[in-house]
Amino acid sequence: MQASVGDRILVHGRTVGAAEQMGEIVEVRGEHGEPPYVVRFPDGHESLMFPGPDCEVVAHAE
Repeated sequence: MQASVGDRILVHGRTVGAAEQMGEIVEVRGEHGEPPYVVRFPDGHESLMFPGPDCEVVAHAE
């Protein structure tokens, strides 16, 4: 998985009825766009993420 600052990360719900979450990647700490990422969610919470198979990166439109 590779990402850039400004891309969005979509975390799919892991159980039936669980909502998806989307956050903005504000920092890439791995080499060449690899994880971990610092992600800011709409409520202002920031988290260091090592995305798993339930995540996907949505490229930022220039």
